[in-house]
Amino acid sequence: MSNREGFTSGFLAGATLGGFLGGILGVVLANRLSEEASDERQPEIKASRRRKVKQEAERIEMARMGLEEKISQLNQAIDDVRQQMGHVNGNVETSDRSSTQEQ
Repeated sequence: MSNREGFTSGFLAGATLGGFLGGILGVVLANRLSEEASDERQPEIKASRRRKVKQEAERIEMARMGLEEKISQLNQAIDDVRQQMGHVNGNVETSDRSSTQEQ
């Protein structure tokens, strides 16, 4: 009977210790495999990021150019309205005259 009691306690101790060591080994190996897989994907990820950054820069540049064009159109429209308002009031006022009159 003493053999059976020793067998049971040894079996439980071995199963517990084996499960513990197996779990630690599994975690370590999983981390290594994960790091290797991420290292292999790095060039793809970097190239993808570079493409996205380049596309974003191009979109920003196109938006900037569009805004500059709209600002130019607005400035031209403002100048046209100023000239029309000057003609409606009966006098043509230039920016040189108005700046000298204010001083």
